Amino acid sequence: MNATEKKPVEKVIESLADAGSVFIIGCTGCPVGCDVGGQPWIDEMTGALTAAGKKITGSCLIELLCNKALVGFKLSRKAEQILAADAVLVGSCGVGVQAVGNMVARRAVPGLDTTCLGDYQGLWPGSERCGQCGNCVLAYTGGLCPITLCAKSLVNGQCGGTCDDGSCEVSPEHPCGWKLIYDRLKELNRLDDMRRMIDPRDSRKLAIPDAIRRTMRYALEVDEQEAAATKEAH
Repeated sequence: MNATEKKPVEKVIESLADAGSVFIIGCTGCPVGCDVGGQPWIDEMTGALTAAGKKITGSCLIELLCNKALVGFKLSRKAEQILAADAVLVGSCGVGVQAVGNMVARRAVPGLDTTCLGDYQGLWPGSERCGQCGNCVLAYTGGLCPITLCAKSLVNGQCGGTCDDGSCEVSPEHPCGWKLIYDRLKELNRLDDMRRMIDPRDSRKLAIPDAIRRTMRYALEVDEQEAAATKEAH
């Protein structure tokens, strides 16, 4: 069950405070099922950001932002509009935001918060992983998730356990997540974002909202998951 919620408009505007121009990307996959994505969301953000003095260089709807091959193909047609923007606002789960951030040379800013991805990380699984924390901070970490990239899920910089070669003391076979974030922010000329103090995670946001639990879609997906688990157990 993919559950996403719209970030408050004021939070989106805050995350784009130093961006004079913005390109907007919406996912027509899972967010639309939660009634938070698609063209209505793009229209809402276009109006809000324009009222806040931002220039909208263009927009694009992509079926599944977790499919990087499709993302690359679609966005290549919008290259000039994207390069004319200071940041890219993305209406998708954390996987989609990271996929966009890995595909374009602009800061990827989340417009939604993800609380649940069910048993999968995107319909087209790639290297990106979403922590499903309900308070996406990718706007300040270069479009890389600190919760999934850091073995300790730290949200305010690396610990003292980074090895000399840049690997993690907990998982030596993996690079330090915050070293990757530092390198990305350096590429984007946004190292000052490392100075921002991110609020502690609110574990209450990890639960699927009651409004979604009461939907037919949730009931059907839960039944399908339980049936699959029963079949596998036997």
